[in-house]
Amino acid sequence: MSQVSGGEVPSDGVLVFSTMRNEMLRLEHWLSHYRKLGATHFLIVDNNSDDGTEDYLAQQPDVSVWSTTDSYKASRFGVDWLTCLQINFGAGRWCLTVDADELLVYPDSATRDLDALTNHLEATGHDAFGTLMLDMYPKGPLGQVSFKEGQDPIQVLPWFDGDNYRAKLHPVFGNLWIQGGVRDRLFFGGQPERSPTLNKTPLVKWRRKYAYVTSTHQILPRRLNDVFDMGQGDRVSGVLLHTKFLPNIAVKSEEELVRAQHFENSELYQPYYNALIADPDLWVETSIKYQGTAQLEAMGLMSRGTWNSAS
Repeated sequence: MSQVSGGEVPSDGVLVFSTMRNEMLRLEHWLSHYRKLGATHFLIVDNNSDDGTEDYLAQQPDVSVWSTTDSYKASRFGVDWLTCLQINFGAGRWCLTVDADELLVYPDSATRDLDALTNHLEATGHDAFGTLMLDMYPKGPLGQVSFKEGQDPIQVLPWFDGDNYRAKLHPVFGNLWIQGGVRDRLFFGGQPERSPTLNKTPLVKWRRKYAYVTSTHQILPRRLNDVFDMGQGDRVSGVLLHTKFLPNIAVKSEEELVRAQHFENSELYQPYYNALIADPDLWVETSIKYQGTAQLEAMGLMSRGTWNSAS
């Protein structure tokens, strides 16, 4: 992994870490979203993009870029690359680790930035913040959606499943293990235990001995996984709006069938990728249209805890 661009990393503010490959379709809006939330600097590993992603990132004054052609799978799906950067640049800092298809929202996030959120977390004795990953999708076949580079993905992916989620405590890491949503409903009905994990702990005040285990789903030390309201009444949590299902999903799925870089058991996911290539319609009568963070809070998909206008 070699550094391509980037100057001095600012000494304060929230740092954003991400691994990317061929994300030009989302990139402009993704950067804009996190800049509006008050992110100070982006530290990004580009994994052999060929669509201009690396060049575009290298031109951004608030982005530092590293490049590698090594195996994404062998790096524990990018975790090892980002852990190296977090140790070197994030120790003692609030670090937000998100994918290019994830847009963070939380109670009042339209008006209260990441500094306000992390100040609240520190004031209440918390150094980690949890989210539900919420799969967003269009109405109609995925490939027939009209989407332009730089557009807000939620404009064309405004729908989500609202009530088909289940949770239990993970027997090893102690985190609230959440599954469900549209991918569970359509693609993993026969093997629900194999459906994607939806809980994440993306925002952490980093220490050099910390490490993510599987993406940002689990983290060590184990206590950092205690991020959701389990009756304490004091936990604020958020949602990662997951914009995976843009019109290029079929092309990306075809590529992943060949590359086999995203899952430990790639054969298990072949039917899933084939289903996406077939251009499905994920929408059903019970699908819910996204209206904002107050809606997600009212539905219990995020929590406010003691996060209020006075904090």
